[in-house]
Amino acid sequence: MNLSEVHWESRTRDRVRRAVGEKGPVSASTLAAELGLTPAAVRRHLDALEADGTIATRAGGTGGKRGRGRPARAYVMTAHGQEQFSTAYDGVATAALHFLAHEAGDQAVEHFADQQVAVLEERLRTSVEARLTDADREDVDARATALAAALSEEGYAASTRPVARGTGLAGIQLCQGHCPVRSVATEFTQFCDAETDAISRILGVHVQRLATLAHGEHVCTTFVPTGVLGSGPPSDEERARARPFVIPRTTDHADDERAQR
Repeated sequence: MNLSEVHWESRTRDRVRRAVGEKGPVSASTLAAELGLTPAAVRRHLDALEADGTIATRAGGTGGKRGRGRPARAYVMTAHGQEQFSTAYDGVATAALHFLAHEAGDQAVEHFADQQVAVLEERLRTSVEARLTDADREDVDARATALAAALSEEGYAASTRPVARGTGLAGIQLCQGHCPVRSVATEFTQFCDAETDAISRILGVHVQRLATLAHGEHVCTTFVPTGVLGSGPPSDEERARARPFVIPRTTDHADDERAQR
């Protein structure tokens, strides 16, 4: 393999890795269709990424059946894979926040997180509004789709999925496959709380955080109920009641599957 081919392989593998981070859990066939690659090529890159611990498999994800009725293997990003996005500044930022908490208390950290997310929120709101037509501005689905695109531009690898359509629990799952502040948010959940509140204000509805990368899940998941938009941002009391519920970290499914093999 010459240098040009090596470079192409590396770029393709990076595309596959990022797609798993954005779409996971996702099957090889789905990735092949979305990336315009052959299933064999995708599986080669998936095998390599799994071998180095960047991704893991779990049964029963998206992508239908394979073999004698067995569920397709679904791929998700591991904590190791997420750490590849981290920067050398993460440790400095975490140390600075520990110093701030020690010197000024947890409220100072919360205030700092709110200020940082407020800047992001303004950029996201501008991007969302630019993507919407006048007819779409009061539509939760359209706003959530636009927000996912805006978040992806900010490095969050976001996507949306409808859930429970036709039932009283209908809504949208806003998924974020990457978090630029994951390392910090692991110790300071104020950043997750501030981000959840910002999503609620941008969409105009109360949302609920179901899972976070910071707490060991493979993706940040926010439930967005569908319906008529609210008449403005929630009050402080309403925001307190809507604070995110985070699923406790559980044993990695991929590890369980490997132990059974």
